[in-house]
Amino acid sequence: LERMTGTVRFDLRGDGGTTRWLVAIEKGDVAVSRKNVKADCVVRADKASFDRIASGEANPFAAVLRGAMRVEGDAKLIISFQRLFPAPPRKGS
Repeated sequence: LERMTGTVRFDLRGDGGTTRWLVAIEKGDVAVSRKNVKADCVVRADKASFDRIASGEANPFAAVLRGAMRVEGDAKLIISFQRLFPAPPRKGS
């Protein structure tokens, strides 16, 4: 992420409503807050789906294709950011 600058907001739906996390990246420096502000990229998903992606149990691209996760704005940011999540296990491994 050292060449990346931008903001990604995660809007995660759950039983208690929507929880928002803002990740600000400036040339590799990362800051996380709960601010509900405009971001360069917004990711919307239900919390359970996002938890599976963050833990490496699910593939983020497959989640987008299924409609379980929506990405709005600068998709390059989330493509770079997703490298921080573990890869889903390979079938047959």
